[in-house]
Amino acid sequence: MTDQLLLDLVACLWFVVAWHGVDPVVDRMRWGGPSLTMLMDAHRRRWMDVMRARNLRMVDTAIMASLQNGTAFFASSSLIALGGSFALLNQTDRMVEIFHDLPFHVASAKTVLEAKILGLAAIYAFAFFKFGWSYRLFNYSAILIGAVPEPDEADPAEMERATDRAADMQIDAGHHFHSGLRALFFSVGFFGWFVNAWVFLASTTFILGVLMRRQYLSRARAALLDEAAAKRPISRP
Repeated sequence: MTDQLLLDLVACLWFVVAWHGVDPVVDRMRWGGPSLTMLMDAHRRRWMDVMRARNLRMVDTAIMASLQNGTAFFASSSLIALGGSFALLNQTDRMVEIFHDLPFHVASAKTVLEAKILGLAAIYAFAFFKFGWSYRLFNYSAILIGAVPEPDEADPAEMERATDRAADMQIDAGHHFHSGLRALFFSVGFFGWFVNAWVFLASTTFILGVLMRRQYLSRARAALLDEAAAKRPISRP
């Protein structure tokens, strides 16, 4: 095994670990307190708690429509990017010529480029399936919201169960949406591999750092922590 091949394998392994290691950290673990995702999960539950007290739920349906439209946009974008990746496979000869003209060294063998383009296509395919499933779950969540009885038509226990079902579906849809977004973010880092493995390692680490900063050091998280500390606990026991 050559040194270059070993470095490529290490860079790929780091990319996979960084990409798929983010999900359990920000979705379930409390390293340094709750992540931005966990805080928003608590607010999704609060939304459902407020919703069940309303007789007229036009506001809730408008919010659901906004969530669904955003998810559909990213699903369509992922599908377009996937098609673009396959179209790029027909341009590998031209890419080799372009890379040879660059002032810095780029590993530009045709077979290597094709393998990297297929890897990029796999990331976009993953994102598309995540967004597609998230869109369906948001549809299910809308149905469950519609199935929540009006406040004066159900006993408290039945209302609680219906609200919890809607909240759980809403949270699951949000997590799949976040996973699709992370795939798109890391696809930007994947472009570093088209230069060389060292740039790939650096770009992957940079994307990981940006995502973790947003989850734990962003102003959005600070705003939610301030609100949670001032009013009530951030999660349901």
